[in-house]
Amino acid sequence: MGLWFLTVACSSLWVGLGLGGAPCKYPPHLWCSSREIAQACKAEKQCAKVTSAPQKADPVSISLYYESLCPACRSFLVLQLFPTWLMLGDIMDITLVPYGNAKERKGATKWEFECQHGPDECLGNVMEACLIHLFEDMYFPLIFCMESSANVTQNLPTCMKLYRPDISLANLTACVNGDLGNKLMHANAERTRALNPPHKYVPWIVINGSHTEALQSRSQAALFKMVCDLYKGEPPVACLDKKSPFPHSQQYSCLNA
Repeated sequence: MGLWFLTVACSSLWVGLGLGGAPCKYPPHLWCSSREIAQACKAEKQCAKVTSAPQKADPVSISLYYESLCPACRSFLVLQLFPTWLMLGDIMDITLVPYGNAKERKGATKWEFECQHGPDECLGNVMEACLIHLFEDMYFPLIFCMESSANVTQNLPTCMKLYRPDISLANLTACVNGDLGNKLMHANAERTRALNPPHKYVPWIVINGSHTEALQSRSQAALFKMVCDLYKGEPPVACLDKKSPFPHSQQYSCLNA
């Protein structure tokens, strides 16, 4: 009795709205089941409102230009960028460019690099460039693991066992020591030199294609809140709490000499 009454009531409501004209031979609960039925029953507009999902906005784009042993870069990546990505990854687009304040010159057979914090930083940079290239779906946790450890370069085997035990370290080693790693670092050097404005320090943070001192300061202070504020779509649940879940980071940098 109740179901019959509800069906009749719904039918009366739709007809009262000017829907379900003479050509319509379908009950109201089928009017939005296909485009043809919606057209026959003159219910296209109403069905569009019922069935259309809210449009997703573009993700907030964050590009980090950094070097593997810079304390300020490590602090931002470990304390701000990675935790924010864990909670808001669905509305973020992350790009990591490990190179920073390094210098390159053309050698006899390959590019040669001089890094701000010495040869071990050059090794860390190429390791992370190879991780990004080889493990597109899983590189960020690996880089976080390296950057949060006491020794960035020596901790890679442990990080691989934690996050990618199914992958042999040999592929990564071949990249690091071979032509591929050298080409990846040269590409990162070119991307870093192409920055506009040119970078003066690292971490150098580019938000939605732009770098300003205001965006840099805001990113280093409270990246999570900034991403929530910049996202134009329906905010995820994590953004509904007005307080940032992470403490503000110290705002310091490694200057480009």
